[in-house]
Formats: sequence, C-alpha cells, structure tokens
Amino acid sequence: MRDLLRLLLQGELPSGYRGRDWERLLGQARQARLLGRLACRMEDQGLMHRLPVPVSTALQASLRVLDRHGHEVRHELLAVREALQGLGQPVLLLKGAAYLLAELPPARGRIFSDIDLLVPEAGLAAVESALMARGWISEERQAYNQRYYRQWMHEIPPLRHVQRGSVLDVHHALAPRSSRFHTPGAELIAASQPLAASGFRLLQPADLVLHSALHLCLDGEMDHAWRDLLDLHDLLGLLPAESGTAALLARAAQLRLLPALAQALAPLCTLLPAHRLLQELASGLDSAEPGWRQRPEARWMGTALGLDETASPAQRHRAGRRLYWRAHLLRMPLRLLLPHLLRKSWMSLRERLAPSP
Repeated sequence: MRDLLRLLLQGELPSGYRGRDWERLLGQARQARLLGRLACRMEDQGLMHRLPVPVSTALQASLRVLDRHGHEVRHELLAVREALQGLGQPVLLLKGAAYLLAELPPARGRIFSDIDLLVPEAGLAAVESALMARGWISEERQAYNQRYYRQWMHEIPPLRHVQRGSVLDVHHALAPRSSRFHTPGAELIAASQPLAASGFRLLQPADLVLHSALHLCLDGEMDHAWRDLLDLHDLLGLLPAESGTAALLARAAQLRLLPALAQALAPLCTLLPAHRLLQELASGLDSAEPGWRQRPEARWMGTALGLDETASPAQRHRAGRRLYWRAHLLRMPLRLLLPHLLRKSWMSLRERLAPSP
C-alpha cells in the first residue's frame, strides 16, 4: 500500500516492478476506490507511457469511465437545480458532487454513487416534495426505517429517480441527531459560499476539511479509508496559507469536532511527518487536544491502515473492527443503538422466514 500512496502523493513510479507487482498494486487501488485517482495521477504526470501496456490500458479505461461519470453527474445536478430553484432555499452540495462541480482537487479520479445535498431543516419537507414531483422517490417502505431516519438521522431516506436511477441523499446536518458530533446545519449554511453560477452553495474551506474528517470517523469502513484520507490531504491545501491552520482549529473547537479532526489527521501525520501544514496542525492539536496521538482510536487507525508494519493481519482486522463499532457508538449512544440493532435483526429474520408469495 505504501508504494501506491507514494505513487498517488508524489508521482514516484516503483522501481523493479514486474507484472505480478503491478497486478497487486492495481488490485489495492481498486479495493481502496483509488483506481481513478491513480489513472489521473499518471496522466497528469505524463507517466502513462512508462507503464506496462496492460496497466496503462486498464488506467485508460478508467479515465473513460470517469469522463462518462462526470457528464452524468452534471446532468443530474441540472435536473436537481431545476427542481429546487423556485423554493428560495439555500442548497449546498457535499462530498463528491461538490468536489466535481467546484473542480476541487479531490474530484480528480473520484467516482461516487449518490449526490449529497445539505438544506435547512425547516425547508426539508418542501425540498423533499419538490424532488418527488420531479421523479425522485423513497424506496424505503418499512415504517420503522422511515421513522428512524426522520427521528434520529441527519438526512431523510435516500431518494432514487424512477427513470434514471440517480440517488440523492438530502441532509439537514453532517452527523445524526443522536451523535456526539451533531452540528446544526444552519451554522454550516450560514458560513457557506456560492458555487459560481450553478445555483448551489459550497461549504467554506475549513468546513470542507471538517466534514471529510467527520465522515472518516463516523463511517468506520476501513476498506476505503485511504480515499477519505487522500481527500482530506487535498482539502487541507485549500486553507489560506497564513491563517488556515489557526482558523481550522478554531472552527473545529467551535463545532466541537476537535476529536474527529485529531483522529482523521493522526495517520496523515504518521505518513507525512515533514508536511508543513500537518506539522502546524499537529502542534495546535497538542495544545487543544493533549495526548491525541496516544488515544486508542489513533493507534487503531495506524494499525488498520497498515502504518504499523509490525502488526499482523489479525491485528489489523481487529483494529478495523474496533473502529467500525466505535463509529456506530459515535453515531448513536448504546442506549439507543442496542434496541435499534435488535429491532433490525428481528425485522431481517422475519423477512427471511416469511413464506414466498
């Protein structure tokens, strides 16, 4: 994995690689959802001609998929804008769609399965109705799941277009209501910026970084954590050169997201110890969050991501499972999580035992 990361971050081709080595590297890129990013990096650096023909062929195919994906997302965003433009509500794009339309660095090579929006909670019903009128409907039929989303989550159930199949995730916050990291969306919307002439808005740079860090902590899936970390690395470059680190730490403290920022930055600080901006942030976290490098979640991140080269596969797996369950507990306290998991297990069992129609 370190060879892949060096290739992505520094454009350094591994020396002495043979066919099986390239096959392994491409497999790692696919598993981590970084194949498109690798293809863009090789194209941007003018390195495609130095790759074995099967490798360059696979990466060229990935570039064609990326181009088609970008056209499809932009088409869907035009349809979303048309559906919502008469409501007078601010609509923010989040994650992949935001990176793509704003042409931010994390967009290079990124493929995503849904479009994420952030709207004021007070306007959520109007936004949902307007989207449903244009063909996006909820496929969630379970009354319990609908109630769960609307009572505890930071979003309504996903909406899928009846003809095109595109999926919208409509948020009113970045973390569930039950989460220790819940931040009212109004604070983020108030600090957002217009996104050119698109009709959408974009989180300010510090909030883009914090959302990326928060997503990494609350997702808990280590299979594609490196993609999230590389996104975070790219977004840090959007901060103002002089005051960016201080502003980010102040914003994290204001939104009570310092622990999430510390957990997300720990592996990057280990991987890139000489990175100036990361050094500044680490120094600030030493004051704001003493002992952040020694916290269990920071150690688990390093182990699960393979930064601890002494760790066995079993230890890496255990660290990943701990982070997975920690993410569940960050999203919902145990007093709510246990009844929810029991209810979901019972519903799943009942569906399996139900007679076929």
